[in-house]
Amino acid sequence: MGVEPQIQAFFDEPTNTVTYLVWDPATRRGVAIDPVLDFDPASGSVDDDSVEELLNAAEELGVTIEWVLETHIHADHLSGAPLIKARTGARIGIGEHVREVQNIFRPIFGAEDVKAEGGDFDRLFEDGEQIQVGNLAIEVLHTPGHTPACVSYKIGGAVFVGDTLFMPDYGTARTDFPGGCARQLYRSIRKLLSLPP
Repeated sequence: MGVEPQIQAFFDEPTNTVTYLVWDPATRRGVAIDPVLDFDPASGSVDDDSVEELLNAAEELGVTIEWVLETHIHADHLSGAPLIKARTGARIGIGEHVREVQNIFRPIFGAEDVKAEGGDFDRLFEDGEQIQVGNLAIEVLHTPGHTPACVSYKIGGAVFVGDTLFMPDYGTARTDFPGGCARQLYRSIRKLLSLPP
């Protein structure tokens, strides 16, 4: 199984989103997964409180964030990934199928500022690809359904599933976004449930 990661979770109540700081206990090198950038819809203002909380925790723990890993393009919150990259130099990664999502969402939402072909990210991961962070082996699992680009990250005995699976009392991800597919989501959930405990 390899090295087991250390994990600290940060719950964002307004969006019911969990951001994770995951690191190798020996080298103190780590990743941030699905970071939230705070947005107030009433005022249209953005602040960095959630990013600051994550970065302060990393500093207190002596963790160097090398990657910001996105499980998918989020509709329920803004991503703090670009801000973390600007403050730490960490690279941003997401599943390679983000190109499909960008091609679907760009015209629907008039998002002309979105770079085509995944250009907003430093690396587009393929299914089964592995990256190394310290002594941690991070495996990318393509788990589409919620969006075509959804991925999960297997790190030791933990799997970070984004919106493919929810907490037991919430059920599973919705599939009504453009490109979502219940059949694919079912297969992705079966893929995740087939992993060792």
